[in-house]
Amino acid sequence: MRIKLCSAFMHAAGLSCLLSLPATAPAQEWPSKPVRIIVPFPPGQGADFVGRLLAERLTQVLGRQVVVENRPGAGSMIGTEFAAKAPGDGYTLLIGGTSALVINPHLFPKLGYDTLRDFAPITNVASLPMVICVNRSFPAHNIQDLIRLAKRRPGEIVYGSSGNGSTHHLTQAMLAAATGIRLIHVPYKGSIASMTDLLGGQIAMLADTPPAVLPYVKTGQVRAIAVTSIKRSPFFPEVPTADEQGIKGFDAVAWAGFVAPAGTPASILDRLNNEAVKALETPVMQKRFQDLGMVPIGDTRDQFGAFLKTELARWGKAVKVSGAKID
Repeated sequence: MRIKLCSAFMHAAGLSCLLSLPATAPAQEWPSKPVRIIVPFPPGQGADFVGRLLAERLTQVLGRQVVVENRPGAGSMIGTEFAAKAPGDGYTLLIGGTSALVINPHLFPKLGYDTLRDFAPITNVASLPMVICVNRSFPAHNIQDLIRLAKRRPGEIVYGSSGNGSTHHLTQAMLAAATGIRLIHVPYKGSIASMTDLLGGQIAMLADTPPAVLPYVKTGQVRAIAVTSIKRSPFFPEVPTADEQGIKGFDAVAWAGFVAPAGTPASILDRLNNEAVKALETPVMQKRFQDLGMVPIGDTRDQFGAFLKTELARWGKAVKVSGAKID
């Protein structure tokens, strides 16, 4: 009997202790282990630099190692799909850019992820406007010159890009559609090949990022005739935008954004946004992004989410206009 009474007493005491606990025990504090940022490109490219700069800063402020994991391939789709299917626990994040998040969904009918469904926005990290350049012997010094020439010679002016369906390609297709001119597109395997042919006169024009074209513009080997953002680029302050030159509202900018798999807790997303934005505001980070030819952004989660929806619509129209198709 005594044993039964003791047992009953302990059971009651244990139950009393359990009932005295909070209704929900606090979740394990995040992060409790290393965090990885997936970059769907090889080391040394723009998105990789962005990821490593963020990882370096987040390691300091989160108190856990934040590492970049490069998963390149299939035009950024391999790494992006991997991140989309990762658990939404805050330990797998992604640096996704224009091609991965807003162009590929319109190019590939069987894409393994949906940008709005599978990702939670954290912040847009940096933007990279395109610079439209022409061969130095090509008789156009601005966009209006280009329009006049193209209308006199429809279908004769050839422009290059770093590949079919690339940001470089679609920017120029959007420009042609906005100005009512007909240009001929030649896709290359990368920016270096297209720039080589621009220098050699095999093509008349291309659009590329400031770091890619700056050395050639400075030496006078090519001529910059427009910047594709609404505001002038700090790296080409003397080059007017397409908008300034009469193509009102023209805005085609590459960017690198910070996202997490859908389902990641809001508290983690908020902390990541807060720390990333604070990092982007520091003079050291501002200088490092400037050296890369990028303009740091650092917006709110809601702003970046709205931006993604706008960009999906914008680049969807560009894909349609360009006629780009990739099976």
